[in-house]
Amino acid sequence: MKANPKNEIVLVVDDSPDALSLIHDTLEQANMDVLVALEGRQALTIAKRIRPDIILLDAIMPHMDGFETCHALKADPNLSSIPVIFMTGLSDTNDIVRGLEAGGVDYLTKPIQPNELIARMRVHLNNARLSNNAQSALDSMGQFLMTFDGQGDIAWATPQAHALLAKARLTSAWQVEHLAPQVRSWLTHRPEEGNRLPLKELDYPLTLKFMGYTEQSEALVKLEDGDRPLGPELLKVELGLTERESHVLHWIANGKTNREIAEILEMSPRTVNKHLEQIFPKLGVENRTAAAGVALRIMTRESA
Repeated sequence: MKANPKNEIVLVVDDSPDALSLIHDTLEQANMDVLVALEGRQALTIAKRIRPDIILLDAIMPHMDGFETCHALKADPNLSSIPVIFMTGLSDTNDIVRGLEAGGVDYLTKPIQPNELIARMRVHLNNARLSNNAQSALDSMGQFLMTFDGQGDIAWATPQAHALLAKARLTSAWQVEHLAPQVRSWLTHRPEEGNRLPLKELDYPLTLKFMGYTEQSEALVKLEDGDRPLGPELLKVELGLTERESHVLHWIANGKTNREIAEILEMSPRTVNKHLEQIFPKLGVENRTAAAGVALRIMTRESA
């Protein structure tokens, strides 16, 4: 079938024709496009070909059951972010826990109530949309951000972070033998926000800066390039500023007033103004807002 791009695409995986019929009709009435699979392996093939927005997955099926199917979905980087809702006649607590541990976001017991199904789907579709938007925003901002699981393995990274890892020639073997143990030991000591870990056993200097934990309990870190000048030094190199001019612009970009900058740099507000009069022509701008924009773009972009 050809899906309407304006509608959510739902993949329903169930070996029961009656269940498929009921769910199919319910979803179409809710203006959703429906894809159908009768068992796990078929579901994986369809999901790879036409990536659905959400998957409704029966737990008990022949050949490959729902739990195994969900594990396979979550192991595929291109499919792992798709929310999976389990549907099954199994209502035992252990089965529910098993479904959630496999990567499911919700668990509905049969017989399925159409209104409840749609309501829960809307919640998880919205959550997935917000999550994807947040990740896209991070990717487009040029941030060197990564997340690590409790074992020290990379769970996710922005394209900029991947590029910097490649620049440092950080191989898969190095990640397993050196990176994971260092990160695992670091996280064991519960680092505070802002704490840094200089990576060892690496020819190119890289440092991890701890930013906090995600909702998935993964450690969010910023990857820092040890060969890249930072702050005022970066602005001095990139924009051809003097030492003092680069410090003034750095604090302008950090939202400080002329009086605050004067106190920080131990100079008069009048001297700050004179530096700005030199900075604006060098940057080709006319005011402090535009100058701050130039500085921020340089400080957040990836170095060549």
